Order: sequence, then structure tokens, then C-alpha cells
Amino acid sequence: MSETSLTATFPAADIVGVEPERNSPSRALFRVLAAISFCHLLNDMVQSLVPAIYPILKSSFHLDFTHLGLLTLTYQVVASLLQPIIGQFTDSRPMPYALPVGMTFTLVGLVLLAVAPSFAWLLFASSLVGVGSAIFHPESSRIARMASGGKHGFAQSFFQVGGNTGSAIGPLLAAFIVLPVGQKGMAWFALPALMGIAILVRVGRWYKARQAENAGSRQKERQSHLSLSKARITLSISVLIALIFSKYFYLASLTSYYTFYLIQRFHVSVQTSQILLFLFLAAVAAGTLIGGSAGDRYGRKLVIWISILGVLPFTLMLPYASLFWTGVLSVIIGFILASAFSAILVYAQELLPGRVGMISGLFFGVAFGMGGIGAAVLGKLADARGIFFVYHLCAYLPAIGLLTGLLPDVEGPRRKPQTAGEPSV
Repeated sequence: MSETSLTATFPAADIVGVEPERNSPSRALFRVLAAISFCHLLNDMVQSLVPAIYPILKSSFHLDFTHLGLLTLTYQVVASLLQPIIGQFTDSRPMPYALPVGMTFTLVGLVLLAVAPSFAWLLFASSLVGVGSAIFHPESSRIARMASGGKHGFAQSFFQVGGNTGSAIGPLLAAFIVLPVGQKGMAWFALPALMGIAILVRVGRWYKARQAENAGSRQKERQSHLSLSKARITLSISVLIALIFSKYFYLASLTSYYTFYLIQRFHVSVQTSQILLFLFLAAVAAGTLIGGSAGDRYGRKLVIWISILGVLPFTLMLPYASLFWTGVLSVIIGFILASAFSAILVYAQELLPGRVGMISGLFFGVAFGMGGIGAAVLGKLADARGIFFVYHLCAYLPAIGLLTGLLPDVEGPRRKPQTAGEPSV
């Protein structure tokens, strides 16, 4: 696609507020990447409201931790089951306008959450949000790779940091917008969902214009292959899934139950607990951005080592820390642990070239599924043994990072500087 048509589709002022340099295709690509990352922010901000309003739902519908875990499980399992299926389908049959359709599902689920009269309706609304997520993530991850200019780790982390930033903003907005007015305050967030739909329609136009070129790129990628046996690739994918399990089971203990842990242990207010949750999620967003660029520069396997196993000392200290040090440790944990996902995803894409949609759907799906299962299992444990027991148990999960030693080197020598004229972001 020409630079002229790219600029027509995404005027610089609409995305980044500056005029583009003439004859700068890298800037045009970056505007697309910025647009998809911003939509990821809107999408995940809206979706993060579900766990953020758990204290309201728990009180209004007389729910226990098991019920709250089921809400998360419903959303996460629907998303996890559908994402690899959608990714596999769109690898061979691209659907440029799937993204605004996915955001529409999220919008409907959000509005239903605001007016749901019973727990059953809450479950149905959560499932609609899960469908929206299942459509959004594999397709938007594909577009991020298309707009990467060859810097796949940076592009994936830049895309991912949009979602993490949205997840961090969601609880903060819930504390100041939803909590004062109750469940119906969720309806205000239909506005950012509508904004996301409008932007994604324009992204769909750009994607549709790039389809012919992208088909040739997919064919070239599939013809390339690594000198690894199917058994070694299968083992490597299994190890990566185990690492995702470690990361997202631990994250489930914080994203779903951190506020309750802080309230029960330190007797803080709901708003204070939401602010501390925001700080943790903001650290997750920062760690995600750093992890992708570090993977491009130093190697994804090294980043995986540091981000999973390196967080272990801090998770072991967390259950014994004071309120101040709990806040500090949670920020450190979020920053280090978050750097793993982009590195894991791009590493897996390099294991299976030409399967971006399937791999993205699989790993986003596993991430969502592990988060949902983790929330349900940990909710049951919290009801049976107490919330403090959950944090003592989860502290050992990062030890699974030792499995990183089984991963092969798929990257070869470290990156050389890009030559003049090579596309970059």
C-alpha cells in the first residue's frame, strides 16, 4: 500500500497529533501501530472494570469469592477457547473488519453489566465481553506484527502496553466513577467502546488494502523453517505454556483478589486498595514495554529467564511485608513479571513461522484461560483457607521459570543494526 493511501487512512493529527515527514512509510506504520495499541487500551480498560467492580457486585448480589471466581472464569474461558480458533481461521481467511465486530460484543456486554438484575445475567454479560476479547486479541496482534517494520518484539510490546495501560486505568476509573454511583456507573464506559469501534473501522480499511501484500509475506514465512524436529517444537511450546501458567496464575492472585487482601490484612479503604492495584497494573504496563524492546536487543530467551525466575525472591517476601513494602514489592513484581509475555509470544511466532494468528490466539487464549482458572481456583482456596493462604501458596509459582533452560536458541546471533532504507518503527 502506498504512503499516500496510508496517510489518507490515518492522518497523523488523528493518531499522534503531529504532521508526518514526507515520504516516511515508517511513520505511517507507526500510526497504525499506535492506533491498534490505543484501541487495546480502550478494550482492556473496559474489560478490567469487571474485576474492579467486584466489591460492588459482592455486596449488591450477596456473592462469595467462589461466585466472583466464576465470573472471571466465564469471561476468561470463553475468550481462551475462541481465540486460537479465530486465529487459525483468519490465518487462511483474513477478516479486516473483525476488530470492530469484536469491540461491539464488548460494548453490549458492558451495557448489560450495568443493568444486570441477577447473577445469571452477570455471567452472560461476562461471556459477551469474553467473545469480544477472543476476536480482538489475535487479529490486533497480527496487525501489530504487520506494522512492526521488522521490530517484532517492540511492536508486540507496544501493542501489549496499550492493553496493560487500559487494565491499569480501569480500576482507577472504577474507584472514582463507578463506586460512587454503583453498578449503573458502568454505562458511562460505553463511550470509549464506541470510540474504539470508530478507530477500528479505519484500521480495517488499512488492513483490507494490505491483504494482497500480506498474503505474499505469509507465504514466505511458511516456506522458512527452523532446523528443529516436531518433537522439539512441541516440547518448546509446552514449556512456554507452562511459563504462561506460572505468570498468569500469579497475576490472577493480584488482579482478582489484591484489593481484598489489602482490605483484610491492612484494613485500608476500598479506594485505597484500588489505588494500590492501579500502581501494580501501571508497573505491569511499564514492564511490558521494556520487555519487548529488550527481547529485540538482547534475546527473548534471556528476557524470559529474568522475567519469570527473577521475580521469585520478591514473591516470596510479599506475604510477610508491611503495607508500604507490599506496595513497593507489588510494583517490582508487576514490572519484572510483565516483561515475559511479549518475549514468549514472539519467540513462539519464530518457532512456527507464518502462523501469527494461530500462535497469537493460542497464547492469548492460554493466558486468559489460566487467568480465569486461576481466579476460580484461588477464589475457592480463599473461601476454604483464607486469602492469606493464597498469597503464601502463589509465592512459589515463579520457580517454574527453571523450565526456560529447555528452550532452544531460535534467534541465532544478536540483532545487527538495521541498514539504511530498511523499514523501522
